[in-house]
Amino acid sequence: LFVLSSPATMGEPAQKKAKTGRVFLFSSESVNEGHPDKLCDQVSDAVLDTCLTEDPKSKVACETVTKDNMVMVAGEITTQAKIDYDKVVR
Repeated sequence: LFVLSSPATMGEPAQKKAKTGRVFLFSSESVNEGHPDKLCDQVSDAVLDTCLTEDPKSKVACETVTKDNMVMVAGEITTQAKIDYDKVVR
């Protein structure tokens, strides 16, 4: 977890920052190569890319989950595109 301050308050004492500065919190996750999250991200990105390629007005809010030999794409997808989800996932 990183705490980022605005550039104007970088050199000021902490007490003054608390009164005048804005504090931003930044967090990120990292997983190793071969982790299921990387596969899930690739599948979600592929679904989005496929929808937008066929229908640029697509609205896609999907998540992908996986366990053992199963992949599940869930969420809300509004598109005029005809998607073969099995093909996209494979």
